Amino acid sequence: MDQAGFDRLLRRARRRDPEALHELVDLYSARLYGLLYRLTSSRETAEDLMQETFLRLVRTIGDYEHQGKFESWLFRIAANLARDHARRRKRRGRAATIECSSGAKDSGSFDLADPRQPDPECETERSEMEQRLNESLQGLSDIDREIILLRHFSDLPFREIADMLDIPLGTALARAHRAMKHLRGALRDGA
Repeated sequence: MDQAGFDRLLRRARRRDPEALHELVDLYSARLYGLLYRLTSSRETAEDLMQETFLRLVRTIGDYEHQGKFESWLFRIAANLARDHARRRKRRGRAATIECSSGAKDSGSFDLADPRQPDPECETERSEMEQRLNESLQGLSDIDREIILLRHFSDLPFREIADMLDIPLGTALARAHRAMKHLRGALRDGA
């Protein structure tokens, strides 16, 4: 959808047009679900948080001031809900984890945004790489893990990630660089 078409869609959604709201759900549900699933490691929790994200979208779309950052605004809602969920889980004594179901394409490289692509010849290697990646992701700080997932799964630009997390752009870039270096090293060392 081109920018003018998207702007019209948002205007209709702000007027609570059910068709426009449904179209926004269709446009973003797969990416939001993927992000939430990776942040929570639970299909059920990801579905619940995705529903809550869209409920908040419907409730607050009238207050949204469109300045070309709708995607950041929507993903910020989802990320905040996932953070709140993780805090509640930690208070109950269970740490939130991430499960990454995408695999490596070659030694030492990986793509968080790529959906599962079964390859019978390397399924065992892929499974081991996924396990190492998952363990490495869990070893990152919450903010580093979130930056990596927002960048490489949700394809958000670093500027929007920095704004979303309320950190300087340079900090977001440095954290992403260090986190990716850590992840690559962990994958290489385990290969």
